[in-house]
Amino acid sequence: MSNPLLTLKGAYGSGSESESDTEICTNPKLKFAPLNVAPTVITDYDVSTERAVDISTGEIVYNPTATEMYMPDQGPKHPDRKTGQASAERNMLAGYAEKEHISDFAFETQRKTYHSYGFAVDPSRNLDENGEELPEKQVISHIGIDKGAEGNNVWQSGVQRKKRKRVKNEDTADTENWQGPWAKYQDEKTNEELAAKGEDREEMDALLKERAERKAIKRQMFDDSDEEVDTTEETSTLHVDGKDYQGRNYINPPHDVDVILTKDNPPERCFLPKKLVHTYKSHTKAVTSIEQFPLTGHLILSSSMDGKVKIWETYGKRRLLRTYCGHNKGVRCLDFTHDGKKFMSGAYDRMMKLWDTETGQAIQKFSNKKMPYVIRIHPNPERQHMFLVGSNDKKVSAWDCRSGNIVQQYDRHLNPVNTITFIDNNRRFVTTSDDKSIRVWEWNIPVDFKYIADPGMHSMPAMTKSPDHNFCAATSLDNKISIFDCSNGKFRPKKKKEFKGHIVAGFACRPCFSPDQSYLCSGDADGKMFIWDWKTGRLYSKFQAHDQVVIDAKWLYHETSKLVTASWDGKIKLWD
Repeated sequence: MSNPLLTLKGAYGSGSESESDTEICTNPKLKFAPLNVAPTVITDYDVSTERAVDISTGEIVYNPTATEMYMPDQGPKHPDRKTGQASAERNMLAGYAEKEHISDFAFETQRKTYHSYGFAVDPSRNLDENGEELPEKQVISHIGIDKGAEGNNVWQSGVQRKKRKRVKNEDTADTENWQGPWAKYQDEKTNEELAAKGEDREEMDALLKERAERKAIKRQMFDDSDEEVDTTEETSTLHVDGKDYQGRNYINPPHDVDVILTKDNPPERCFLPKKLVHTYKSHTKAVTSIEQFPLTGHLILSSSMDGKVKIWETYGKRRLLRTYCGHNKGVRCLDFTHDGKKFMSGAYDRMMKLWDTETGQAIQKFSNKKMPYVIRIHPNPERQHMFLVGSNDKKVSAWDCRSGNIVQQYDRHLNPVNTITFIDNNRRFVTTSDDKSIRVWEWNIPVDFKYIADPGMHSMPAMTKSPDHNFCAATSLDNKISIFDCSNGKFRPKKKKEFKGHIVAGFACRPCFSPDQSYLCSGDADGKMFIWDWKTGRLYSKFQAHDQVVIDAKWLYHETSKLVTASWDGKIKLWD
């Protein structure tokens, strides 16, 4: 049999075969080295010795180091991946609750024991030094592990209670002095006895004095309302030239923009905002609320937790115009007057101040030593001197700027008031509170004529009225936006019309409408903006607007697709 290598060489070679070649090719001990034609590739593992732990597999086949265990997730973030708060495992609205099998009797026993004696049995496992579970349970009290309690409870307590002894006379023959089960206690004093001895007035005075002392101590510990709260001087800083070449200030709407800002009709059709146009950066802490300049929207007023109020341009160079400084704590709420020449601000320093928008001067300041949560100036031009304040004392107070005093109080709520919304041509207003109820009031009548409360309702910390004044959109803390019909002087919920998909539990994210009322917008706790169709409730758009909570949003009055958002990251953004 011929050698195949010699055959190939004879067919393609030069024709002259040497003896050395023949010997090399016919040598059976000779082996040809394999050729490696693949290039040398340096992998990520050759460059870095750190390995990323893949948490999606559910197991680790090697021993990772501590650095590798706590490395951040590798690779780009998936656009459809949920955030940490949204992807967390949960079986209820507030989070994940583990089931624990315990009888009602055992739970109530320990609860009553703790409230009565200050200690209770720890339900967790009691482990020894070797990690083994001990049969007895530890007794926990306000001082830590209480070994002296010895597992006593309200039914088997080592504490001997002193029982008051009653006057006894069980002689049934003595019909006049016989004492039954309703006999008085031996140390009890009746009014007749006190009056005979003259001790009634003395004990009453001592009781009143004791109550006054307790109230004074409580006020000193938990309430500093007796102290002077306003120690901040009101100042303002103008960041631009006060007037333009025609002598007009920034209060006057500009005429060199593409939109007519003085028209009354809204745009015929609005579109979804898609891109970021401008970012306003000046606040050093979280922005709490924003307000548009009435009727035109060419200015944006913002309040922040840094205690400052700022006003910005929405057209032109979009500059910071003026900063108002007059609060020593964070500013929570704002509201313009009907013409926009003045505005009110309420802060956590328990002060409410009336400012001149143009000059930056603080005209008046008000305080009832309560924390204002919402301020609403009466929308009627004839009643611009009246404004409502919902505060943490569970009341809605009506103030008169002319006298500087409270002229009316609406005190039917059971918890702090969060929102005030005028309806029915400003003859009535709606309030929401932390007591999970909605009340409708007539102006200047301190009794609510409609009360809405349901076991399935949640607190509604933010509410916005639609452009046609027929609907109100309220942010509900069960991650929904509830709609209420306020047309024709009525106020009733529309239970079939709800907007879902965002996470607002625990945050007062304020919704807003587009000028043509075709879209409803709202931010959420993850910094996203959600835009729904008003008629169908379908989610049209969702985009990442900020890094933190989007607390407020405003759609410009005369724009088809411009949206302003404010967030706890201290930024205000304009989208188009």
